[in-house]
Amino acid sequence: MPQRTPTAPVCRDCDGFATATITTGARHVDGSRATLRVTCPTCQGTGHTTPAARVRVGK
Repeated sequence: MPQRTPTAPVCRDCDGFATATITTGARHVDGSRATLRVTCPTCQGTGHTTPAARVRVGK
């Protein structure tokens, strides 16, 4: 079965995994874990980057 080719290049900083959930070790009153959701600052959570040829510079 052929694999689908992505339309935009994958972010090199997060390798396509743009959002991560990190446990803090603390627990809420109901017993669930307290977590932080962190997104990649380079791609702003999309997992893809804009190719250099498409970036518009100037006005």
